[in-house]
Amino acid sequence: MPRPELQAPPEIFYNESEARKYTTSSRIVEIQARISERALELLNLPNDGVPRLLLDIGCGSGLSGETLSENGHHWIGYDISQSMLNVAVEREVEGDLLLADMGQGLGLRPGVIDGAISISAVQWLCYAQTSSHEPRLRLKAFFGSLYRCLARGARAVLQLYAENMDQSEMIMTYAMRAGFAGGVVVDYPHSTRARKAYLVLTCGPPSKQTTLPKGKGEDGEMCSDDSDESADDENQTVGIYERNRPKKRLKVTKKGGRGKQWVLKKKEQMRKKGHTVPPDTKYTNRKRKARF
Repeated sequence: MPRPELQAPPEIFYNESEARKYTTSSRIVEIQARISERALELLNLPNDGVPRLLLDIGCGSGLSGETLSENGHHWIGYDISQSMLNVAVEREVEGDLLLADMGQGLGLRPGVIDGAISISAVQWLCYAQTSSHEPRLRLKAFFGSLYRCLARGARAVLQLYAENMDQSEMIMTYAMRAGFAGGVVVDYPHSTRARKAYLVLTCGPPSKQTTLPKGKGEDGEMCSDDSDESADDENQTVGIYERNRPKKRLKVTKKGGRGKQWVLKKKEQMRKKGHTVPPDTKYTNRKRKARF
């Protein structure tokens, strides 16, 4: 059966029929609850009894949000499917629901969110659902806005199903460029069905708080980190990445760029073709100042 991402855009794929079928499936409800509990555990929120304001990205019909409510937290749910949100309203979930496309950015005030989770949603950004969609730009908008709305030191835990390694690397690249520190935690790495990958990101510079937890093994115990460099990526339980904001572009010098002689040559070619060209002066090819 083809992946949902390859069949239709999410707002079309999750229509009224699919939304209700998704929410009433006991198997999906159980899986969502288990993954949401694990995502909340990876958020590593302080155990002080104080409710936090969390973000549920791709909240759907509110299955993952129920886990947040059961643990005493307030939450805001984002989803692009109107049908999914309608089911969430009927189910009377406790979170605030917003109809929005995460690929266009999250319109929230800076530093107001104490943590964010996402269950099986971020991989949708890797597909161009319309002619106007550019996956790299959508990932940039998403991670940039997510970084801004999180409080410094807060975490985001994004569970996803990347189709291949290229998608995983693209998602991680744009997360690091936004300023996040963190990496990937894999539970049950040797299992085909139970394997789950969590992108655990920390808002702010690397510190002791950015140390990643270990992935779970077949017996439910925590796996040790794979230190063997020859091990396959499929078997790794933790992958750590440093922040990697892109450097500013260096100015192109005359030596390596297009100098005055090149410009004069091009102008002469245009004149021979009959085009009107400004006369050559001592100011030809000089860079203009931004202001007087």
